[in-house]
Amino acid sequence: MPERFDKVWQFDRTSNLISIGWKELGDVSKLDRQKLSSAVARTYPDKPPTTKALFENMVWNFYHEIAPGDFVIARRGRKILAGVGKVSGPAFYAPGKSSIHDHPNWLEVTWQESPRDKKFPGIVFPMHTLSELTETKFRECVELPGEQLISIPSEDSDGETPQDINAFVLEKYLEDFIVSNFQTIFKGEFAIYEDEEGNDGQQYSTEIGPIDILSVEPKSKSFVVMELKKGRPSDQVVGQILRYMGWVKKNLCTNGQAVKGLIICREQDPKLSFALEMTTNIEVRYYSVSFKLAESPAA
Repeated sequence: MPERFDKVWQFDRTSNLISIGWKELGDVSKLDRQKLSSAVARTYPDKPPTTKALFENMVWNFYHEIAPGDFVIARRGRKILAGVGKVSGPAFYAPGKSSIHDHPNWLEVTWQESPRDKKFPGIVFPMHTLSELTETKFRECVELPGEQLISIPSEDSDGETPQDINAFVLEKYLEDFIVSNFQTIFKGEFAIYEDEEGNDGQQYSTEIGPIDILSVEPKSKSFVVMELKKGRPSDQVVGQILRYMGWVKKNLCTNGQAVKGLIICREQDPKLSFALEMTTNIEVRYYSVSFKLAESPAA
């Protein structure tokens, strides 16, 4: 997947273009909103209504909301700014324009020399192919250095107050640590998922909330949904991971792929153990943290 992104981006950048897919829709550049909605529904009959609406909005905005003079950011995944450019012409439909990829929808963009390949320490960009940024957010991405303020929320992503705030705060950092050291921790048992647009599996966006870490198991080719407990009640964690597993099954699995779950927590929880007695595809793994201070360095 990363190699594919590199080839697509190199072509678009050197050609002063930006492109998006949805080739199955055909030429929708001249359709009104109602006809576009019908085309999306007809082309993707098995997608949930929220996904169809998302597709419709992104394609519509590409052709009707972006105008010459607007600035665009090309991102690699959700933590890297690949480039910044200024739109120089209206969107147009041109299948076969590139021999590198099959995107049929195009914008002319004058790409700037900088910034490029700017890495951020945390997730900065939305996951969706096309998302509008406020002027403030745009300036933060383009002009500010990589340092970011860290805020501690009072609620988790599902709007529930954690039972153990210390576990919640620790596991916010633990997630980044796991992702940064994924191969060392799992020794090839799992690999972080990366989709066709270069979005990695950390905080993988879905219509029902972000998955902490979405991975794959190379041996079985199964998807593995990883959730950190974050001090939440066991019933909530189990319900949430099952919900995400269901979403992955419906939206990402092909050719009979299976979906597994992995809950990562700090200590044993009897309630969690009882809940998982009734499942066969969710397991638990535990982490420990060791930290000490000394008056002098170790010999």
